[in-house]
Amino acid sequence: MEPQKKLINSVDSCVDEALCGLVRASGGLSLLKGHRVVLRSDLDNLKGKVALLSGGGSGHEPAHGGYVGAGMLSAAVAGGVFASPPPASILAAIMSLHNAGASGVLLIVKNYTGDRLNFGLAAEQARNHGVAVDMVIVAEDCAFDRPSKAGRRGLCGTVFIHKLAGALAEEGSSLDQIVAKVTAVLKGIGTLGVSLSPCSVPGCLPSFDLPPGEMELGLGIHGEPGIKRSKVASADEVVKTMIDHMTNPDSQSYLPLKSGNSVVVCVNNLGALSCLELAVVTRAAVICLENHGLVVARVMSGSFMTSLEMAGVSLTLMLANEETLRLFDAKTRAPAWPNLSSVCVSGRSYITDPPALGTRPQDDTHSEGPLSPVMRRALERVCSSLLEKQEELNSLDRAAGDGDCGNTHAQAARAIQEWLQGHVVPGCPAKLLSVLAGLVQEKMGRSSGALYSLFLTAAAAHVTEGQSNAAAWASAMHAGTQAMRRYGGADPGDRTMLDALCPAVDELMKLTTAPPGGQMLILQAAVQKAASGAEATRDLTAKAGRASYIAAERLTLPDPGAVAVAAILRAVLESLEGQK
Repeated sequence: MEPQKKLINSVDSCVDEALCGLVRASGGLSLLKGHRVVLRSDLDNLKGKVALLSGGGSGHEPAHGGYVGAGMLSAAVAGGVFASPPPASILAAIMSLHNAGASGVLLIVKNYTGDRLNFGLAAEQARNHGVAVDMVIVAEDCAFDRPSKAGRRGLCGTVFIHKLAGALAEEGSSLDQIVAKVTAVLKGIGTLGVSLSPCSVPGCLPSFDLPPGEMELGLGIHGEPGIKRSKVASADEVVKTMIDHMTNPDSQSYLPLKSGNSVVVCVNNLGALSCLELAVVTRAAVICLENHGLVVARVMSGSFMTSLEMAGVSLTLMLANEETLRLFDAKTRAPAWPNLSSVCVSGRSYITDPPALGTRPQDDTHSEGPLSPVMRRALERVCSSLLEKQEELNSLDRAAGDGDCGNTHAQAARAIQEWLQGHVVPGCPAKLLSVLAGLVQEKMGRSSGALYSLFLTAAAAHVTEGQSNAAAWASAMHAGTQAMRRYGGADPGDRTMLDALCPAVDELMKLTTAPPGGQMLILQAAVQKAASGAEATRDLTAKAGRASYIAAERLTLPDPGAVAVAAILRAVLESLEGQK
């Protein structure tokens, strides 16, 4: 079995190159030479204030380097992938902050043995250099009912501590004040993760094996095993299981939440969930928490502390009061902190009413006019013609598309027939064309529905009640065709319906100057041009629409869209010839 592919240059250089990428992209960050330490580039602004330092293994990006900036961390130290940073680099970071004039340095450390040892050693060394240092351990994992002696793991709740401590430091709070406040807040923070896949450290095999169709609850951010495996369930069920587990008083690591409490929730992508899945989980989390009687004050949704490419999500809940929210909402320049609203999530009206566009044209009541019978007969003939041609059009479409061209035209025809049974045909052609546009848009669907609807909508403006002579119909046809070309992007010669429509419309434009006696001849010629145009598409290479993705040598039949247009025009002509 081969290690999973990664888009990197080399296993050895990926951490340093990733840090360089972060810093090059962020004007407020710089790198400490010779160390994997990301610093604020405005260290002068730390004078007299408490500096915050965090860090840990790489592979959790954007943690921790992405949280460096005014209002959050002053610096972050990175280790190798999933490896604690070395004490020498931690000490170098502490001394850089001290030398910049910080009044003290607070280390924010996730509860892993390696991190505790290395940050602890650096803290002791810094004290020997006369630096005021303190350390807060984040251990907010809710997975285990009976945590081992190592205690609960530090997970995404660490990011909340970065934010709250950062806001306090920015305001000028002392080291002791910050430690006291965040230690109190930590009692009300809990995190639980679930994953659908393992992750793999660059150059290594996956960290554990998770069969397809299974998920693991309560795993750590380094691929450490969780508490339970089960079949993958729906997002709603998974979120309910997670929140029920986190708030279960039978567990020693549960989060004590009561109905009416305010919470901040972080929906954290562990690396490889799509944004769409994450949004579905976010909705489920908000609804589930509200169903527990909790007030959701703020929601963060995104990638905040990942585990390389693990397909999973963690939920972090934090009990919130007015002061916590004030600190949470305070501005920060850290590049990875999201641009959040400070409006309470629960209780907010989040649905906006659509504009009143009036009734649909097909629902309006119309009055008949002299043209109503003529237009009704033409429409009836068009519909029956399209229904007769349903299988022929499907068959032509199977060569170049998904074989449903006849079905979509038949759908439109049946919708029009149904409408004709229950409505009078308006005497105003523009109103009829608007009705037809509405019907095909709604009932035909697909690209062809949009194209026909565009044609009919653009044409309608040219045939109002007082202006519906032959010349007006010609300019309506021309306007409809131009709209199809403008929005559809196709031209004659691209093997589309336009190859039948455009020659016919060019012929129909002669109606603008023809004497009344010559109009029928022009109509007959236009229908003939449409038929010839459709037939000629046998020899054209498709340049637009779905057929343009098919090899040209496979397309030897005429284009079904062009054949349908020719059939529609012939049906109109036949209905008019039958009324002479």
